[in-house]
Amino acid sequence: MGQAKTHGTGCAPLPDGRAAVTGESPDASASTPAQTAYATATEPSGTAASAPPGRHRRLFDWRIRFAVLSLIWGFSFLFIKVGTDGFAPLYVTLGRLLFGTLVLLVVLAIKRERLPRGARTWGHLTVAAFLLNALPFSLFAYAELHISSTLAGICNATTPLWGMALSLVALSEDRPTRRRIAGLGLGFIGVLTVLGAWQGFSGQDPGGTVMALIASLSYAVGWIYVRRTLAKVPHSNVSMAGGQLLLGTAQLGLVTPFFATFPDSLPMLPLLSVLALGVLGTGLAFLLQYGMVAEVGPTTATLVTYFIPVIATAAGVLVLDEALTWNTPVGAVIVLAGAALTQRGPRRSTQGRPAKKPRQP
Repeated sequence: MGQAKTHGTGCAPLPDGRAAVTGESPDASASTPAQTAYATATEPSGTAASAPPGRHRRLFDWRIRFAVLSLIWGFSFLFIKVGTDGFAPLYVTLGRLLFGTLVLLVVLAIKRERLPRGARTWGHLTVAAFLLNALPFSLFAYAELHISSTLAGICNATTPLWGMALSLVALSEDRPTRRRIAGLGLGFIGVLTVLGAWQGFSGQDPGGTVMALIASLSYAVGWIYVRRTLAKVPHSNVSMAGGQLLLGTAQLGLVTPFFATFPDSLPMLPLLSVLALGVLGTGLAFLLQYGMVAEVGPTTATLVTYFIPVIATAAGVLVLDEALTWNTPVGAVIVLAGAALTQRGPRRSTQGRPAKKPRQP
């Protein structure tokens, strides 16, 4: 939440057919801007076209949910930016995790499911919560004190590139090909283009940019960790995600009071942004992603990764009036093209038989 790939704020399929999903990549992270959850990476049993006709089905077609998810995760970077105008970055992250956790706990209560059991599972979830939630969410929040939400969204799109580079070392099933190496190189060129390397990175805050890139790297490390440790845990996806977000909330709850001053007031707009970031970008987004993966499969569902920086850029420019120079969108396109190349792999047949071995490029 299929093929063994790592995506940006989408999902990283696991060996046994599960996958880690992030909410924004931001986060990304997600990815993902982003919470992490687990969704069953089953091949789609059918598409909307094959479903029984009806008004309800048309209104909630997976394409509509895909568009909503893209908007939610794309706007997450704007929500972070507005949230940090009124609260310290750690409190923005804590609020995000708290509200997202509450959403999933409510869903668990409605479904009458329990949180995961077993000390080993909770131990692995603790590490996953740090790598996929507490650390990257906090880094993106701190980064947006210094860089635009547009640049943060584009940095989030580098997650598949980090994942590809790391998986070549950490995962035996991922083998380098000339196409994938070319994708990594192209993505690196895209990052340099976004940052305006030829003019000495002028106009970009190096500290904020590095924090956003490390956040994206943290998503990639976290996905690989989840694939290695939690692939065969016999708990539902909602249960695992709820446990992970609960642990992430606890981690931030213990740390935040020591590194940030509790706000004297609760300004309405930043508060609403944090609420939206948690309820929509961290809670509802997981549920949407989970449903789409189950319905249309992980490959289609995780294409949302490539829409996030586009929407983040549009939101930053149109809503926050952030400056946009030619190299930012051009570099973003190059980054996404490189990320797409790294995700190319052998296809699985729809009938469960191994596909023919592809020719090496």
